[in-house]
Amino acid sequence: MEVFVNRSEELAALERWWNEAETSRIALVWGRRRVGKTALIERFASGRRTLFHTASARPLPDELHLFARSLAPFAAEIGRDCSHRPPADWEEALTAAADCAREQPLLLVIDELPELLRTTPELPSVLRAILERAGPSTHLRRLLCGSAVRVMEAMRQERETLYGRIDLSLLVHPFRPHEIAPMLGSLAPPERALVWGLLGGIPLYLSRWRCEQDPRSNLLHLVCSPGGKLLEEGRLVLATEADAGDLAQRTLRAIASGRTKHAELRSALRADPSRTLERLIELRLIERLEAVTAHGLPTRRRTYRIPDNFLAFWLALIEPSSGEIERGLGPSIVDAMIAALDDHMGPRYEDAFRTTLRRLAAAGCLGPQIVAVGPFWSDRPSVEIDAVVLAGRRREAVLVGEAKWRRVVDARPLLADLRRKSEALPIRAEHLRYALCARERVDHAEPTTLALGARNIF
Repeated sequence: MEVFVNRSEELAALERWWNEAETSRIALVWGRRRVGKTALIERFASGRRTLFHTASARPLPDELHLFARSLAPFAAEIGRDCSHRPPADWEEALTAAADCAREQPLLLVIDELPELLRTTPELPSVLRAILERAGPSTHLRRLLCGSAVRVMEAMRQERETLYGRIDLSLLVHPFRPHEIAPMLGSLAPPERALVWGLLGGIPLYLSRWRCEQDPRSNLLHLVCSPGGKLLEEGRLVLATEADAGDLAQRTLRAIASGRTKHAELRSALRADPSRTLERLIELRLIERLEAVTAHGLPTRRRTYRIPDNFLAFWLALIEPSSGEIERGLGPSIVDAMIAALDDHMGPRYEDAFRTTLRRLAAAGCLGPQIVAVGPFWSDRPSVEIDAVVLAGRRREAVLVGEAKWRRVVDARPLLADLRRKSEALPIRAEHLRYALCARERVDHAEPTTLALGARNIF
């Protein structure tokens, strides 16, 4: 069962949308599968007159029949019988819903909208026509929800039918590192860090982690047993958005295996991946990273990453063995998986470190006018820094930091190395600050060094 936690900012945005006008309005709520959109909407709808319809690619008469069943109680309030004569089309159905909201507000939720658009592509035009025709005579609030990110994003574009009629566009993100504690409260912060590195911030996945069991038992249960609840989940994620051909699938697998640079990908794929990379970026399945100091400047070195922790974990460590897991080799495979976790967790922990620095910067803890937090690298000399914090119009480096997926780190060699590497930064503050992060403890840190552990992040 999915536990509802956090989402206070999202609920507040929906409340503002509901209260800002007395007339008909449209909101989009969207995000990847399993991120908790439906749970969020159900919590928001609690206590409100709500007509909830979960769409699918059913034939039109079946879809309208189900919609009419949900509409019937509200139609009865105005003396209309929908149960014996369902609407003939969506224009009639949505007009009836608008009529039910003439005296008091009614929240109309159409969940999984992209599924409905497969069979009724004209629906946005119908929504717009009814919106303009009904005007202030109805208090119907239309909330459209979907998981196909590409489809939902497209609805907001200027050329689309509903452009300019959408009052709220709410992208529901996975939980950030500091937001997962309520779902894993009995685990120590380093253990929560591991779970986040494997499952990401997807509420449903987190709810399936058994906190009373060790990681091996959880992985055996979730992904290393035939029929494991997350064994095929990565395939479902890709099916929702990644219908971009074989090259896209191979590109994702190559990135998950550590080939993160353009040249490495071209060599592994034996093809130019440029167009495929752009496509995957549009689908939000990968991110392109540049040195934080580049900021619009031409740069030849870019790297690519899979931002979804679970998808990266599934592609790198689960999918290659899925066939053997189904054949019963899971107990042996899970041991190899456990042995590979430290290498897998390194980049994930660095990302969590940067996320925490952004949160500290937003709270004013890193000084004034912070404008960016990101990684830095330079080929001449060869330098890589996990996190650089920039401030002011000059984008001056005011803090540099390193995160290590180790239980304890000695600050002395790390600080000496950071001082050396910071000389490659194009602009840096006279009194540059340093941050170090380990799983549990940073030893021998200087008083001015920001020393973090999983307890500060998770």
